[in-house]
Amino acid sequence: MTTVGFIGLGIMGAPMAVNLARAGFDVIGYDVTPARNALLTDAGGQIAAGVAEAVQKADIIVTMVRDSADVETVALGEQGILASSRPGQLYIDMSSISPTTARAVAEAAKTFEVRVLDAPVSGGEPGAIEGSLSIMVGGRAEDFQAALPVLEVVGATVVHVGPHGAGQTVKAANQLIVAGTIELVAEAIVFLEAYGVDTEAAIRVLAGGLAGNRILDRKAAGMLARRFEPGFRIDLHHKDMGIVTSAARDAGVVIPLGSAVAQLIAALKAQGDGGLDHSALLKLVEQLSGRSSALP
Repeated sequence: MTTVGFIGLGIMGAPMAVNLARAGFDVIGYDVTPARNALLTDAGGQIAAGVAEAVQKADIIVTMVRDSADVETVALGEQGILASSRPGQLYIDMSSISPTTARAVAEAAKTFEVRVLDAPVSGGEPGAIEGSLSIMVGGRAEDFQAALPVLEVVGATVVHVGPHGAGQTVKAANQLIVAGTIELVAEAIVFLEAYGVDTEAAIRVLAGGLAGNRILDRKAAGMLARRFEPGFRIDLHHKDMGIVTSAARDAGVVIPLGSAVAQLIAALKAQGDGGLDHSALLKLVEQLSGRSSALP
């Protein structure tokens, strides 16, 4: 039985670790917030006392943490993954971080003879729970093949997209598209409501035509009801849009629409809405339009 050390048991990490445990992997998890441990232990997983213990007992290590700084701490710290590793271990970082950080971690791992993949995901909390995530993987092809038994448990679409850092580059593009689409759906909803249109009927017909997209399928109902419980928080999408805009600047690529949406997300965060789902962009569209919520 392969042992997976899973570090980061938050909104995304906990259901992913649970799915691995239910699939027959021996999972030992760790999170800095002990309250997050219950889902994994209920599914038969174990909890480590720290990162070092999780790594030392594992064949494969997975991280799902907040940002580049957290990955650097967990992977490169004195009691971190590499310092606690043994040659031949496979480390899969599934966080959404800077491609530059992903490449730096992979380079540092060479000294320890640890194989590394950057494998960020798309699909949000529902995809993590369902095991239907889209996973974009950067690293060596042979390491990708070795990781497939783990990745195919948590994802429905698992694709090797290139060398180290490529997974994070594709994820940045994903976040650019998602943010832009949510903003356009938000604008369309406010536009429709301003004209008194039956918005539920309008969403159904829009979803069936060329305007159809996953945001309409998964987010529109909550947006119409003004339910913004976080599946993916504004705080995290703000972080991701920072990655996108920085990487685009480094490559000399102009992203005018993406930059505008990044500023709208930053405005929501500045107004104290960082803990809401990213579909809360609807709130800002209403505010900028001088309209109060369509709900009583």
